[in-house]
Amino acid sequence: MVSVAIPCHIDEKDELLAELLDSGTGGIQEKEELGGDCIIEVFFDTAEQAQPVMEQFAARQPLLIEHGNQDYVAQFQEFWEPLAIGERWWLAAPWDAGETPAGRVRIDYQVGMACGTGAHPCTQLCLELLEPHLAPEKAVLDVGAGSGILLLACRAVGVSRIAGCDIEADNMAIAAEAGLPVYVGSTNAARSEAFDIVVANISSEVAELLWDDLQRVAKPGATIILSGFRSDELPAQCTLGTVTTKEGWAAVTLSRPPSSYRS
Repeated sequence: MVSVAIPCHIDEKDELLAELLDSGTGGIQEKEELGGDCIIEVFFDTAEQAQPVMEQFAARQPLLIEHGNQDYVAQFQEFWEPLAIGERWWLAAPWDAGETPAGRVRIDYQVGMACGTGAHPCTQLCLELLEPHLAPEKAVLDVGAGSGILLLACRAVGVSRIAGCDIEADNMAIAAEAGLPVYVGSTNAARSEAFDIVVANISSEVAELLWDDLQRVAKPGATIILSGFRSDELPAQCTLGTVTTKEGWAAVTLSRPPSSYRS
């Protein structure tokens, strides 16, 4: 067993994870460090299998690590702990046999293999801000759905209508495997005024570009939750929203005015 340790800044992490999904890896582990830096460790059975990744990311000065005959899968599963997020959620890996704490809703998800592992502050902010708004009769659209953690949370509490989109097909492989209703594309394929809640965990720049469309697909008075950016990089349209921060990252909650969109 070998691994390739690739340094990057936390802002580059999700994009790097997406690139590594097609590398044939047996697992990916994220290690965040002080100052916004992190290490993405990608595991392979042999050094030969790891070589293409070493070459692809040579500019980042990756480090090849020999692990001998260690059972990485067992070690990884032993290392990973469930995450308690907000007042309601309990994120657990499929192999975790522990009991869900009283009063929490378990979300089974694949860890470390796609954008949106649950560990990122923006994902946690979105989950926390969704909590008070979810109800079975609601319709929810997740823009930039990634691995589908937000949709899994909605499904876990019986939300009747959910949908997710992402422009990167590889990002949604796990979401599709989980049977979530996701599609490759953006909000322009969604029906106008169809959703009670629109959540978008995307960059500030993309949020600004999609702002009109995010309002278009939201019902009058709908809740819009935006995240995916640093607290000093808020989208220009978010000045009237409620800002929530976590570890230097931010999310904004807004309500779509009844007159903000005309078909």
